[in-house]
Amino acid sequence: MKRRMISSFEEAEQYLNDTPKFTTKHSIEATREFLEKMGSPDKSMKIIHVAGTNGKGSTCAYLTSILREAGFHTALFTSPHLVDICERFSIDGSDMSHEDFLESFNYIYNMLDWEALAKDEGYHPSYFEFLFFMAMHYFSKKKVEWCVLETGLGGLLDATNSVHHKEAAVITRIGLDHMEYLGETIYEIAGQKAGIIEKGAPLIYNDYVPEASRAIVEAFNRINFSENNENEYENVYHKVCEKNNEKNELKYAVGDNLLLMCENKSETVAFSITDGYYKGVCVCLDTVAAYQTENAMLAIRTIEATGLCEIINAETLTAALKKCHWAGRMEEIIHNVFIDGAHNPDGIRAFLETVSRDGLDKSRRSLLFGVVADKNFYRMLEELVESDLFSEMTITPLHTKRSADISQLREALAKYDGLTVNIAEDPEMGLREMISSRGNKDDRIIYVAGSLYLVGEIKKAFTDEATACLI
Repeated sequence: MKRRMISSFEEAEQYLNDTPKFTTKHSIEATREFLEKMGSPDKSMKIIHVAGTNGKGSTCAYLTSILREAGFHTALFTSPHLVDICERFSIDGSDMSHEDFLESFNYIYNMLDWEALAKDEGYHPSYFEFLFFMAMHYFSKKKVEWCVLETGLGGLLDATNSVHHKEAAVITRIGLDHMEYLGETIYEIAGQKAGIIEKGAPLIYNDYVPEASRAIVEAFNRINFSENNENEYENVYHKVCEKNNEKNELKYAVGDNLLLMCENKSETVAFSITDGYYKGVCVCLDTVAAYQTENAMLAIRTIEATGLCEIINAETLTAALKKCHWAGRMEEIIHNVFIDGAHNPDGIRAFLETVSRDGLDKSRRSLLFGVVADKNFYRMLEELVESDLFSEMTITPLHTKRSADISQLREALAKYDGLTVNIAEDPEMGLREMISSRGNKDDRIIYVAGSLYLVGEIKKAFTDEATACLI
């Protein structure tokens, strides 16, 4: 591997896109070693680490919004991006500029041992590891106070798990996804996600899936105390309670018992908090997605678990949650056209729950669907068809080598009767045709769901001024 001059954002992005061709994922030890070679920039900020199958990005967004509203200089690292790779790095609500991206890229690039790499030896970060290092450098350079850090894949072996300390570990809803890497059961996958738990740091986790909760609690107990020292848990418990200045448990389960749904209107979701520091507070989310209540509660519980509730009042909390928007999750891109990154069976079920609340007959709903081949799209399509919520479905390939083939989707749908299935060779043109056939019927809704690649392609096409004017 030869070193070359990278002098533009485009060259840096292309280099990263080519990275999987010549490197593989490394151990946490190797990742931490490189982080320490950088001077351990992660130690300059307070980190909240978030893992899970569904809801990670939304939970991160709610957390970041609360911290920002409270006046903290706050960074957010997420993945994947929808349109621009710089979306992955955000400080105080603003994405990283292309100039900062290039500077951060070259900082990491120039730290590599090029003499060793020229001999096919030495350490070269994987795509995600490289981006993680860039984030730590960029955030430290900008002197952020808090960093909300989303895992890429899994938790235990994820590059982000190489940070030296966390203020809290948050685990969102667990589902069957990435099974070739994380395990074949919910229990096994949850065990991998639980690898982000740190001894002595609060754990906040989604408690809606019993099998996942069992694995998470077992991991928490194993990490925080052992049979060899029965007093160890009590010591850790009191240490954290003293830090937080309140007698709380180290682990916080978030389930139905913590919120009471108030209303689900056409544009907002409202619920009341039934327990904890913010008990009795009514929260309104600027989304139609009912599933976001789980993610908002995870964020709220994290604010309580870290002791930040002592300085963040209810007014600040509710204002931050109402302002928060997370792209690609039941997002209305134009009138009555919603996009949702429901990219696995659990995501589809959450998506369908929200669709069922729109108050329309299925004759007034249409769906554009596209998915990558390595997802369980047979199960996803089964959920969509058996919901009986759509009068017609348009299937489309994605502009990625990972896309499921149209013939695969058509074959999966062949056994179902009563559903009109259309084929679009291109996602953007497919949606434009659906909009055109809808005409001026404002009471018809078009949903776009499936892969985040699909959501990204549609978002890019329909939020650009030059193309939006053609609608």
